[in-house]
Amino acid sequence: MFKYLVNRLLVNIPTLLAILATVFVLVNMAPGDPVDAFVPPSQALTDVQKEQLRHTLGLDRSVPVRFALWLKQTASGDLGYRYKDGARVVDEIASRVAPTLLLALSGLALGSVLGIILGVVSARRANGKLDHVLSLFAYVAISSPAFLVGIVGMYVFSLQLGWFPSGGYSNPGDESVADIAYHLALPACVLSVQFIAITMRYTRAGLLDTLNQDYIRTAIAKGVSPNRVMLRHALPNTLVPIVTVIGASFGGLIGGAVFVETVFSWPGMGMLFLDAIESRDYPLIMGIALFVSLAILAVNMLTDVVYSWIDPRITLK
Repeated sequence: MFKYLVNRLLVNIPTLLAILATVFVLVNMAPGDPVDAFVPPSQALTDVQKEQLRHTLGLDRSVPVRFALWLKQTASGDLGYRYKDGARVVDEIASRVAPTLLLALSGLALGSVLGIILGVVSARRANGKLDHVLSLFAYVAISSPAFLVGIVGMYVFSLQLGWFPSGGYSNPGDESVADIAYHLALPACVLSVQFIAITMRYTRAGLLDTLNQDYIRTAIAKGVSPNRVMLRHALPNTLVPIVTVIGASFGGLIGGAVFVETVFSWPGMGMLFLDAIESRDYPLIMGIALFVSLAILAVNMLTDVVYSWIDPRITLK
């Protein structure tokens, strides 16, 4: 196990560098000048002053040189400072990590549990009315972008029914658990809708395939109850592909969090990322890209470890 983790870490290093290099190049190819976002609109600068400012920020150097300098600085533990207000990038990210992790992990847990439960129900009622209803929900949910689900969810459950607040966030420790859950419920549900549908479809397909296996027929012939066959024999053997889907969907979950945080004014990494893009704040954009990439790579490694825990026949080499 230890040797496998070390090998995966070594493989992930060039992967991480490739991701960061791609983001760095794309960010610099995007239209807009960071100097314009750095200078207040009320302060007019001459072309000479702009060039001096660009030299001070290091923007007059080539993209490869700036990327190499950023890597060197990051390797020493320094993510730099924001162009916009001079704040330390690491402090800005640290202040937004908790809200995003709370939202993403809540969506992940909700989507995994409900997706598996609905997948089992759908497989048990395969080709029945309930199965058709759940399949219709899955198609609609998978086809709907996160921002559209967020707007519809806010309109129905917040503005019309008044069940949940339309925005806001309570820091853990500052408010009661009930108040935190009250503000978290609707954004987490919205974020998990598409994830529920994907997990449900994979669970249903995996169970239907497993239920046609000979050992399942043997268990049924011996008089084992349908619920026991489903939960003790079929479901455990379908968990590996389900775990794969859950791990692979984490990146999409983070991407969906950007839109959900914007719709519900959730002060997480998503809103910070949008602010960084609007102000062409290269250090902050790269800092967030580094954090998100590390999180996704870590989840992929954790997924592989879970494989061997679920199915001991799988060895990690």
